[in-house]
This record gives sequence, structure tokens and C-alpha cells, in this order.
Amino acid sequence: MEKRAEKRRIVLVPVSAQGHVTPFMQLGKALQLKGFSITVVQSQSKQISSSSSQHFPGFHFVTLPESLPLSEAKRLGSVKFLMKLNETSEASFKDCISQLLLQQGNDIACIIYDKLMYFSEAAAKEFKIPSVIFSTTCATNHVCCSVLSKLNADKFLIDMEDPEMQEKVVEDLYPLRYKNLPTSGFGPLEPLFESCKEIVYKRTASAVIINTASCLESSSLSWLQQELNIPVYPLGPLHITASSPGPSLLEEDKSYIEWLNKQKPRSVIYISLGSKAHMEAKEMLEMAWGLLNSNQPFLWVIRPGSIAGSEWIESLPVEVSKMISERGCIVKWAPQIEVLGHHAVGGFWSHCGWNSTLESIVEGVPMICRPFQGEQKLNAMYVESLWRIGIQLEGEVERKGVERAVKRLILDEEGEGMRERALDLKEKVKASVKSGGSSYDALGELVKFLNTE
Repeated sequence: MEKRAEKRRIVLVPVSAQGHVTPFMQLGKALQLKGFSITVVQSQSKQISSSSSQHFPGFHFVTLPESLPLSEAKRLGSVKFLMKLNETSEASFKDCISQLLLQQGNDIACIIYDKLMYFSEAAAKEFKIPSVIFSTTCATNHVCCSVLSKLNADKFLIDMEDPEMQEKVVEDLYPLRYKNLPTSGFGPLEPLFESCKEIVYKRTASAVIINTASCLESSSLSWLQQELNIPVYPLGPLHITASSPGPSLLEEDKSYIEWLNKQKPRSVIYISLGSKAHMEAKEMLEMAWGLLNSNQPFLWVIRPGSIAGSEWIESLPVEVSKMISERGCIVKWAPQIEVLGHHAVGGFWSHCGWNSTLESIVEGVPMICRPFQGEQKLNAMYVESLWRIGIQLEGEVERKGVERAVKRLILDEEGEGMRERALDLKEKVKASVKSGGSSYDALGELVKFLNTE
């Protein structure tokens, strides 16, 4: 009988979105460094570019035939689209694994899949291959998914009309309250709750990997370990564990470097709202005026097509564009880890995606939080209320609020306190991935698990 230790190939199944692909590739790199071969199953609609894949030599990329056109996401909404995608992808993924087993001599040690890609379980069961869930979001979001899976959508809506219920702490997981559960921005609640049930109850995986560190979310990790009753491996932040920023699905613009090098230490506010967020032209204009009125230099990432009704920034008035060119710098996309690590950057205005939050923590940069939906609001709450390394910009974006937030973060004593706490948290997180640290040990335990499962 063949020994499990001889099986050295890991199959990774990410969601085809920047925030999910990045940590998956970092996980693959970390496991490759431990001697495993890596196969990445990617979507036909969003493949990793050849320039990005060059950063991951030795990785094998397999493209899954399109089972549901990406255009359907707009019609169905993100939650129903993902549920439909899981229904339609099961057969083609089984074929894919069957082909890999034939081509590579029955060498698959494990299938590691994004928790949203639970169609992977059917193939794992059919071919008797161990499977592991990878949660690319924070551990607390995984907790929320379990909590929501047990709730009734109609009753929840009624309960949330009660201010006392809104403020009630969830499962003794302070500061997480029922009002913080990530339910906004996904449309009707019933499909969301149903999706959480699918994710939680269809699971037959042997373990869960989470891109976090124990020092950031110890309560949530303990809760999950007890609730799931399978090993939970917090390996993060994976961009340090893997010594890799991960691939970019967007082309990076490095024209900012010369400008950034001329700025004073910790004076620049860096603004990037992630790879998916969109905003109205009015909101962008208010942001621009607020940034200009703060008198602080700023580096602003604005993706082409992210402003409603504009190709890029042509909707900005001429006088605003002129002032921006004098005090700031706008680019279409930037290598974020490199920017956050630059000595001139003193604050990060972020949508609070989990990757961005981790990257900011690792560089010790305090944050202005402007979350858009779901888990981003959860991360922003942790940044402001638990770790106390940032402030939230709530309500409508208007120039006075923007100016005040930038000054609080960059110039005021309050911001200095946030910076000190951010630097302290940075040291704790970096210690976790060094020999003897919690994430370092968790990776070692995962490798042992993969070799013996």
C-alpha cells in the first residue's frame, strides 16, 4: 500500500478574484518551500497572467471549463451566483481531478479549496483524497458564517429592530456584536443565510487554514477550534510566511516611486479601495477636495472604470486635477506592500479587505477605514475598536470629514497613539511567523498533517 508521505502534490482551488487568489498563491509558495508540488485550478474567465505566474516557478496551472458565465453575476447577485457556480462546477472539477490523477500518477496529497468553492468536496470524496478548507478572510468572518448558518433570516430581521439585540455581543466574542455580523451589501438575507448553511454543513474537510495570526484573533480561533472539531491552522500573514506579495490580476503602475521618494517621512496618506469597489463621481470629487484641503501629500490609486460614468479621472474639474498634480499623485494600480513599506507613508485609507488590513498591520501603518460591504465592515470594526490602530469614516463622504480624518491620522496626537499601537502590533505579528511563533508552528503542524493524513 502506498504511503501518504510519498504523495507530494497539493491542488489549490481559489475563487477567481484578487482578494482570494493572492493568499492562495502565497499559501502555495509556502507549501512549495516545504517540498510540495503545487497545481492551481483557475477559472477560464479570470486566469492569472503569464507575468504574474512567472513569480511562481514550478506551479502547474489548470483551467476549469467555464460552467457559468461571469456575466450571470450581475443578474443573479454575488451570493446566488456563487451557489449556482458550485452546482455547475462539480462535474467539471471531478473530470479535472480524474485527469490530474492519470497524468501525475496518483500523486495528490490534498485538495485545498476556498470555503466558497465547496463543490471541490464531491471530487475529494469520490477519489478518496483528503481535503482542507482555506478561509482567505479573517477568522472572525468564518465565525460569523457559522453563526449566520444557524439563524433564520426573517427572525433575524425582526430581532435587529431591537437596539438591545443589535448591541448584544455574539458568543462572548467581544467586540463582535449582532449589528456587526456581515450581512450588508449582499442583497436579500435569505440567500445569504442559505449560502452560509451550504458552506458550513456540506463540509467534510479534515482541517481549516486561515490567513491570520493568533495574536490578532485568539478568541475567534479558539471558538472555531471548539465549534468545528477539526484542526484550525492560523498561518498568517501569508505574504510574510511565503516571502511573496502574491500575483496581481491588474497591471501595476510604478510611476509613483520617484514622487514618493521626494516626500517627508510619514507624511503621505496612501488611498486604495481594493480591486472591486466603485464610487460615484461626486464622492471622488469630495475625496479630492478633502485631501487637498488637508495639505498633506497623497498617493491615490484609482482603477480605470471604478468611477461611475468615467473611463478614469476625466470627470475631475481641471482646477482640481491641477492641484492634485501639485500636491498628490494618482496611479491606476500600485504594488501595495511596497508602498506601505515606504518611509514616506504615514497612513492608509483603505476599504479594509483582509489582505489590505494584514499588509497595513505588517508595515505598522495606521488606517482610515472606509468599508463598503460585509466582511470589510467587520475588519474596520476590529481596526478601530479592538486593535485601536485606525478610525472609521462613516456616512456620506464629504470634504470636511475627509480633511478632518487625514489630519487626525497624520498630524494629531491621536494619530501618533494609533501609530505606536500599530508598530507594537507589527512586532507581535512578525514574531508569530518566526521560529517558535504561533504561525510558524502552525505551518509545521499543517505540513505534518498533510504528510500523514
